[in-house]
This record gives sequence, C-alpha cells and structure tokens, in this order.
Amino acid sequence: MIRIAIQSKGRLSEESLALLAEIGIKIDDSRRKFLAQTPDFPLELLYMRDDDIPQVVAAGTADLGIVGLNEVEERGFPLQVVRKLGFGACRISLAIPKAVEYDGLAWFEGKRIATSYPGILKKYLADNKINAKVEVITGSVEIAPAAGIADAIFDIVSSGGTLVSNGLKEVEKVFFSEAVLVSAGPLADEKQALLDEILFRLDSAVVSRKKKYLLMNIPESSLDEAVRILPAMRSPTLMPLTAKGWYSMHSVVEESQLWDKIRQLKAIGAEGILVLNIDKIIP
Repeated sequence: MIRIAIQSKGRLSEESLALLAEIGIKIDDSRRKFLAQTPDFPLELLYMRDDDIPQVVAAGTADLGIVGLNEVEERGFPLQVVRKLGFGACRISLAIPKAVEYDGLAWFEGKRIATSYPGILKKYLADNKINAKVEVITGSVEIAPAAGIADAIFDIVSSGGTLVSNGLKEVEKVFFSEAVLVSAGPLADEKQALLDEILFRLDSAVVSRKKKYLLMNIPESSLDEAVRILPAMRSPTLMPLTAKGWYSMHSVVEESQLWDKIRQLKAIGAEGILVLNIDKIIP
C-alpha cells in the first residue's frame, strides 16, 4: 500500500482526483473521509490542507504528495520533485496599485509588501538587494493596499482578474508553479514498485494528451510523400482499399503539428481525413 497526500478541496484537489481517475485509480468522492482507500489499486489518499502536504510527506506520514510547487518552495522541507503534472499552473507576482507609476524593482525599496509566501519573497528581495518590510497575511492579500496594510502585494496570479478587480497591476513575475508529485526520498521496494507503476501510467496519459490519431484515404502515387509527412511512432499503417490505386493510412501526429500536417496531406491528394483523440499511448 502506498499513501498519497492531496489537497482536501479546491481546484487542485479536483484535478488531482481527475488525473488519478484518468490512470485507472478511482475513488468514490461522494463520501469523502480524511483517509480513503482506492478499490482498484493499493493506494490510500490522505486529504490535507495544501500548505500541510510538504510537512506530512517530509515526516513520512504520506509516501507521496500532490501539491503546488510554490508550497514546496515556501515550506522549505527537503523534498524531491518526482514528476511535474502539467496542471494547476500559476505564478506568484509582485503587484502594486494600478494608479502608481512603476520604474523597476528599486520602487520596492523601503516599501511594505503583504504576502502569504514570506519565504519565497524574502529570498527574492535578498537576491535583488531590496530592503522592504514583509507583512505576512494568511488570506485576502489583495485588499492590503486598499486597507492601508501594505504598499504592494506578493501573491498567486492565475488569470489576473482578481488583481484588476482590486485596483492592482502585476509588475514582476517572480515564481512559476504547477502541481507536482513529491517524495521525501527513496521508498521501500514494495512502495517503489507501486510508484513505478503510477509513473508508467502517468507518462502514458501525458503523452496521449499531446497527440492525435489520423486516418485518411491516400492515392497510391502519393504514398512515399505521405510517409515522409507522417513518419508516425514507428511507421504509418497502410491498408489497400477496394478502390484500385487507393490506400487507407493510419498514423499518430503531435497535436501542435496537426493542422500543418493536414494541409500538406490535402495538397498531395489525401481525402476523408479523420482526427481522433487518443485515450492512452503505451510505450
């Protein structure tokens, strides 16, 4: 049995559960408990506050944790990032009232900055030789300038809408974060085997998200050029059609190249092109 700590509520919790379900590890979330077992994999989920997850993983209460990289950096526990998970992207930025003129980092000299991330902020200020007073606030950081608590804030930014609604503007992007899978170090052999299986499934799911499956009809005279355009994972699949001189071609393409490949294929006579999502790719 392996235990993973995840956030008890919020977007990161929902996306963590969705990712586990995507790799075949499902849990009934309708009757959530502090500690829950999955029925189809030897895994326990420990629901925690996000800022507690680094500590419980470092202490060995959980073998792994899914948490924002920002929390790992802020808490300072000696954890290893096992895998970046590709969701929960955000940044921690410095923001000031939008009516204030900004002329660079020197603006913050002697200013008061409100934040829930004093560790990351103090390191950034020290690295840039800025002497500012850090005001630690655990919630609603964005109201600090309007309330007269601080001159600026250092807080998480996703879309920037919260800053705008509070009359603030982002002036320095300091730390970029996403959800990560973390551990405190080497695991016992049995748990390492379970982690290897989880990573295998994760990698298969992540790879599949970036690719599309293409099926098309292609004239025999264009086969060599079509193979050059679509080399596939090893090579494309070709099957002759009942219509003489035509083949069905199957291949996999990077989603980022999809429309360019389709344009090239249409130019050499490809017809009836189908684009399909890929559920899993097993290497």
